[in-house]
Amino acid sequence: MTAYIDRSYPFLEIITSPDWQDYELLDSGNGQKLERFGGFRLIRPEAEAIWSPALSQKEWKKVDAIFHPTPEENGGHWQHLTSIPERWTLAYKNLKFYVQTTASRHVGVFPEQASQWDWIVEQVRTHKGECRILNLFGYTGLASLAAASAGAQVTHLDASRKVVSWARDNQILSKLEKCPLRWIVDDALKFVQREARRESRYDGIILDPPKFGRGPKGEVWEFYKLLPILLKACRAILTEQPAFMILTAYAVKASAVTLYNALNEIMQPLHGKLQAGEIALIETSAERLLPTAIFARWSRIHHNLHPLED
Repeated sequence: MTAYIDRSYPFLEIITSPDWQDYELLDSGNGQKLERFGGFRLIRPEAEAIWSPALSQKEWKKVDAIFHPTPEENGGHWQHLTSIPERWTLAYKNLKFYVQTTASRHVGVFPEQASQWDWIVEQVRTHKGECRILNLFGYTGLASLAAASAGAQVTHLDASRKVVSWARDNQILSKLEKCPLRWIVDDALKFVQREARRESRYDGIILDPPKFGRGPKGEVWEFYKLLPILLKACRAILTEQPAFMILTAYAVKASAVTLYNALNEIMQPLHGKLQAGEIALIETSAERLLPTAIFARWSRIHHNLHPLED
């Protein structure tokens, strides 16, 4: 029998976002999470929270809205227990954006991604010369706005016209109207392949693909089938000396090592720094970590983090 050899993998890490003022993960447990978004408390489903809540039932009842899921993925409805505005404003450092209770459990921001926004800002600021960034599956635009606030020229793409419109509203709210941001509604893979034919190149690429989705013309996205193809297509549109590539995945049956291997395969010849691990939120009640996603990110040179300006 071959003996198991224990190896150290220093590139694997857990990243959190401790600098929030307008957001808190108050507690989690019994398949739910209790969160504060500005002045409102929401309860949303959270499959990872298999433990018991730290706060009392009395605290959990101090809530403004609850999302009740159905068996269908992302299905369900919001129950409003107090008068919540259609949308309200939050801030993270120099970014401002709208949140709202949507038709799904999502509210327009993934708070755990704030540490990634800080990292993107650092990569843009330390890149020499012009920095062109492509954000695929860009949702409501906070990663795009973070990059633009640091001086990047950003192309933001999402298949949903509604969320791209939301992202543009966030741009105005953040007073970044003069920043060079290009808003695109398209299928991610088709757009990247067209950019390759046009010989359009980018210094950084942000990818946050869903497990499953559809493009604006009904194009089907399947994570395991199409991600390797998309990564190779993205590698073809990077400049000769790119700044970074970052990949995040939610709700997939994959390990951070999976993302590490996939990104390492295409970026290894460039001899940069590659990290991978889990993204988590810290509860304010019990200081437990709630895992939310996995990530891998490559950068040309590693620098100490200088986050977004307060």
